[in-house]
Amino acid sequence: MTEEFHRSSAAEIPVTSNGDQSPDMVFQRDSYPSVPRALNLSESCVTSGNFASTTEGIIESGPYKGTMNEQPKSGAVVLSDDLKSPAMEKLDLVRKWSINTYKCTRQILSEKLGRGSRTVDLDLEAQIEVLRDNKKKYQNVIKLAQTLANQLSQIMQTQRQLGNAFADLSLKSPELHEEFGYNAETQKLLSKNGETLLAAINFFIGSVNTLVDQTIEDTLINIKQYEFARVEYDAYRTDLEELNLGPRDATTMPRIEFSQQQFQIYREKYERMRNDVSVKLKFLEENKVKVLHNQLILFHNAIAAYYAGNQQQLEQTLKQFHIKLKIPGGDSPSWLEEH
Repeated sequence: MTEEFHRSSAAEIPVTSNGDQSPDMVFQRDSYPSVPRALNLSESCVTSGNFASTTEGIIESGPYKGTMNEQPKSGAVVLSDDLKSPAMEKLDLVRKWSINTYKCTRQILSEKLGRGSRTVDLDLEAQIEVLRDNKKKYQNVIKLAQTLANQLSQIMQTQRQLGNAFADLSLKSPELHEEFGYNAETQKLLSKNGETLLAAINFFIGSVNTLVDQTIEDTLINIKQYEFARVEYDAYRTDLEELNLGPRDATTMPRIEFSQQQFQIYREKYERMRNDVSVKLKFLEENKVKVLHNQLILFHNAIAAYYAGNQQQLEQTLKQFHIKLKIPGGDSPSWLEEH
């Protein structure tokens, strides 16, 4: 009954092929209640024919029998931890970094202005100061040893040139053949011993340079991390002390508890870094003594043997420390191997 009622109330509009209405258009409408009612789009259906033909297009108003997607119900939307976007996580990291940077900067400025307190480990601070001072002194020794090596290289070059000049004069001066010959051999021997001494000095420079630029520098990097951890610890300690001096009510207690948790985290970090640096300094001292002990013996024996003219002792020193003597122009790498 309902379907027939709707069909009888349909309006039929004949349409010609050119889209104009037919002159004998008939509009039929059943009587409806006098109260106006808005058109319900969800209960309407449009059926159309081919407008290129004379077939009529009929618009029927009635219940739509097709399937409709249900509209989602409104309500609060809660995102789980798995659905958090990377941008939000980065924003949270930036926020934490900004707060930490602000607190550390405030702590450093207050220490420089003499208004803030800092945690000091007297024994550890003294060891760090000695290490930094020793590094500067070792760098100066390396610089002076490099200067000595450069000057020795220039002397060796002059000795070789002088030996060649004496050898040439020995051939061209029969009356002074022996005298020029002795001097030529002496200069060549000095030049050869100089090459041996130069190899020992370069080995000394390389070993001390490795100690300074790698072993000591690695320890200094850990010391910088320890010092930054100390600043963080003092910054959060100061922040907690300021909160404890204020009132304790329902508003401030959550902040005090959170500050206490942060203080505990950075105190553990500071103590861990302090222990790591102490262990590093201990191992560094043992390694430094061992390395410098051998290198100083090498340097002394090589210098003493060279100026004493003891070629055998000089060569024995190089064998003792497993130093290979490079023959000038013999095993030098080509330009392609170097680059």
